[in-house]
Amino acid sequence: MRKSNREKEKRSLHKMSEAFKEFQKGIGISFHNEQLLKQAFTHSSYVNEHRRKPFEDNERLEFLGDAVLELTVSKYLYNKYPTMSEGELTKLRAAIVCEPSLVTFAHELNFGKLVLLGKGEEMTGGRERPALLADVFEAFIGALYLDQDLETVISFLEKVVYPKINEGAFSHVMDYKSQLQEVIQKDGAGLIEYKVLQEKGPAHSREFVSQVSLNQEILGTGTGRSKKEAEQHAAQMALEKLKVNQQH
Repeated sequence: MRKSNREKEKRSLHKMSEAFKEFQKGIGISFHNEQLLKQAFTHSSYVNEHRRKPFEDNERLEFLGDAVLELTVSKYLYNKYPTMSEGELTKLRAAIVCEPSLVTFAHELNFGKLVLLGKGEEMTGGRERPALLADVFEAFIGALYLDQDLETVISFLEKVVYPKINEGAFSHVMDYKSQLQEVIQKDGAGLIEYKVLQEKGPAHSREFVSQVSLNQEILGTGTGRSKKEAEQHAAQMALEKLKVNQQH
């Protein structure tokens, strides 16, 4: 009986080793220390069930990965949005490194398949648990940093995270006026002006209509409960218009 258990475990370890080899091939990165990679995917419940084996869970790597992710994303945003204020940068970074975003990245890379879980955690659906997947993503970043260097982490994020920022996946927390300013400055295209066209409705329920123009050419019109909101919507419309123009 003991022998068949040992055989079973041997097969399971071999399968796990193959899965990690495939994973590295898929992301185009080879770990120097595969033990670190496995640790990134090792949940504490797995360690508790294999006490006689020298397994370590991913909690310390997660702590490190969290800091590395904050740094690399901060640097990227700092360079990409030179006119964005500290408050806006903080808000945008928070949207990128929050749990739902990390879970999305982990899903796209099929991290769930590689996680090493204890039987109880497995049976209660741990493999799909958002908090667990977000932790694994951070732990992986920590392991990659330790095994290689910051440049390798940045190369990895250039494939997985940064394109999403460029596609506007986090623009719901962004300041459209800042973005528009950014685009205009980059093209050296001239002067942006905002003008309130209309204020309507009773005092407790005002509605503002704003217009944004570039060198007196109207780019967008927006409405909102405040001047600021109306200007944001006008800037959003202007950005969409500029995007369409660039495509043609």
